[in-house]
Parts: sequence; structure tokens; C-alpha cells
Amino acid sequence: MSKGNISILNKLDKEDKEKVSYFIRLLMRQSKYRKLREEISARREEIKKGETLTHDDIWDELDV
Repeated sequence: MSKGNISILNKLDKEDKEKVSYFIRLLMRQSKYRKLREEISARREEIKKGETLTHDDIWDELDV
């Protein structure tokens, strides 16, 4: 989502934000987004365990 879209969402009232959120949840339940949901879930578990990469870890791994 682009920065402009995020600022538009911030301008919505609470009721409309809830509608957009509901619609996004419906989309995410579709099978084509299953892999994304699984990855998000796995990342949350990694974060809980403190198993996250730092910016330097990524650059070191790329050997840049």
C-alpha cells in the first residue's frame, strides 16, 4: 500500500475504518492468501522468540 493510500485511511472515521478492516479480513481468508497468512504467523512466532534479523544481519548475509 502506498503512502498516499495510508494517509487516506487515516482520514476515515472509525466506522469506515472498521468496514475497510472487515473487507481486508475477508480477502485474507481466501486461499490465494494462505501462504501470506502462514508467513505472517511464522514471523510473529519468530518475533516472540526474538529470532529476528537486524539490518546489519541482512547486509552481512548479502555480503555487501
